[in-house]
Order: sequence, then structure tokens, then C-alpha cells
Amino acid sequence: MPKPSTSRTPQEVVALPENDRRQRRRFSAEDKRRILAEADRCERGELAVLLRREGIYHSHLAQWRAAREAEGLAGLAPKKSGRKPIKDEKDRAIERLEREKAKLERELHIARGLIEIQKKAHEVLGVALPPSDDE
Repeated sequence: MPKPSTSRTPQEVVALPENDRRQRRRFSAEDKRRILAEADRCERGELAVLLRREGIYHSHLAQWRAAREAEGLAGLAPKKSGRKPIKDEKDRAIERLEREKAKLERELHIARGLIEIQKKAHEVLGVALPPSDDE
């Protein structure tokens, strides 16, 4: 004998044009800090309840904890997604000049070291050095 059908009639789901795309949830740094604090206080079995209540996955907690460990509370701040802005001519010139400055500083450090070695060699050999502009 077949069972009487107790199921409801299926309702038609109509997507509203303004709600076609689901928006990605974004958590502020304060929300992330609060949720992590609650998760750290959870006893056995309570974590699943917290995750369901907040609507997040365990992987979110893992990522947020890693960011907190690496960068502190500043790591929990939302980061702008997408490509980094393209550098303009001024920024490229600044970077080029900074690289050139670093190269010249390395060369200066080496030259000063060589001059010190020459001074010590002259002292050891007893050869008089020509007078310099500094003295």
C-alpha cells in the first residue's frame, strides 16, 4: 500500500534581477578579531556551533590565525583585491635612483676599505703618505 504523500507542492524560485549575484562576505578586522577570540575560548564541540552561527569555514579561521601570527592585528585588516596599481614614470624614476644610490654606496664602502688597507700598508712599510685634503 503506498504511503500518502505528505510533501508540499514545490514552490518556484524566482531570481530577482537585483540579487542575481551573491555578494562576497567581508569581515572587518574587528569581526575577525572577535571571532578568533571566541574560537580560542571554545571547548570541544562548540567550535562547529560558532562556525555555523557566523557562516564561515574552518579554513577562514586558519587563514586569519596565520595572518595574525605573521603580521599581528594589522594582518586581519581587509586587503584590497585585484592587481596592484601600475607604477607611473615618477615611481619608476624613484626606484631607478634608489638602486643607483645603493650601488654607489656599496662602491664607496669598498673604496673606503681599500684606502684603510693602503694606509696600514704604508704604516707597516714606513713609507710616508702624501698629505691629503682632510688633514
